[in-house]
Amino acid sequence: MAKRERVVRMSVEQPLWRALTGYRVLTMVYAVLLFAFGMDRYERPGIGVAYLAVMCVWNLATLPKVANAASCTKRFLGVDITVALVGILLTPLADAHAQSIEGPTLPSIWTAGSVLAYAIKGGWRWAGVASSLVAVANVVERGHPSRDTLHNVLLVCVASIAIGYVVEVARASERTLARALEIEAATRERERLARDIHDSVLQVLAMVQRRGTALGGEAAELGRMAGEQEVALRTLVAGGLTRPSLVSEDESEGAVVRVVEVDEDPDDDTPVDLRLLLAPRAGAKVTLSEPGAPVLLLPPSARELAAAVGAALDNVRVHAGEDAQAWILVEDWPDEVIVTVRDDGPGIPEGRLAQAEGEGRMGVALSIRGRLRDLGGTAELISVPGQGTEVELKVPRGKAGQGR
Repeated sequence: MAKRERVVRMSVEQPLWRALTGYRVLTMVYAVLLFAFGMDRYERPGIGVAYLAVMCVWNLATLPKVANAASCTKRFLGVDITVALVGILLTPLADAHAQSIEGPTLPSIWTAGSVLAYAIKGGWRWAGVASSLVAVANVVERGHPSRDTLHNVLLVCVASIAIGYVVEVARASERTLARALEIEAATRERERLARDIHDSVLQVLAMVQRRGTALGGEAAELGRMAGEQEVALRTLVAGGLTRPSLVSEDESEGAVVRVVEVDEDPDDDTPVDLRLLLAPRAGAKVTLSEPGAPVLLLPPSARELAAAVGAALDNVRVHAGEDAQAWILVEDWPDEVIVTVRDDGPGIPEGRLAQAEGEGRMGVALSIRGRLRDLGGTAELISVPGQGTEVELKVPRGKAGQGR
């Protein structure tokens, strides 16, 4: 039986980093064009040309740094915000009238890209610090807190803090979702192991207990011990074990879930005939009725369905007695496969299944219903005291696969 690990990576941040990369490129082009078309108003255009050249080289060379949170280091953020602040403070030197005329700064709206990088990387607190630095630089550049300056600064501050808060909430949601997926995967694995144990170990222990009690003497003591071990094992199977968290602690990588999937033969997708798997179940006390044509299902689905039928027959032998007769009916429909197992035993009293499940006897819940649920199908049990029991197993073609 082979096992493979499927890694599911979830990161709501990645689209934000891609958007930030595009924003930095577009705003760089915008700042250059804005300066070029308004160069005639600058007393010292050489300062603006020199700064914009440095800004463009820096922006293009560091685009990989804003590709994801892992690449966006604290050192890069520090240098990046410094480049933006220097551009703001150099504006009055290039334009002597910058403090008296409400015009754009040299980096213009490119500065917001540095603040947004802080927001996506570190959340709303980092965004608040970065936007505060930009606000102070803008007030110093203007010489006085004008209405337009305060409006622009407030807009950048609110937008960056909001984005940072959304990122933090998204990270928390990713961790919660990752943990939920792990719990679901652990539960499915526990149920699969419980089915296998019920079909083998628990059945053997129950048989040893019954035979030992019937024989008496030392065999009775062995039967008693087997019964104790059966109860302990059922309790362990019903309770299960809590797996340690596998959620990535590195928030920059997003939430990571590693799920171990069991696959008996990952490369085997050749449909098999369900009739061949059910044929060994037929005997003197079990009658098998099947279609004349092959009932083709994918191997995992066919095996699980046959195992569920086997679990139903085991219940017949245990609860209806060794002399009980059972009938298996296989129906092959275009959209689903139906297998019905019926016996002529005494039936199941009302509420007995719920009581058994509460006692840790999970035969019907796991070995039958659990298997069908994993296949996307259903298992219905109909029992009338004194008139036997009927178990109807349905597997939709879309879930089970077909070889037609």
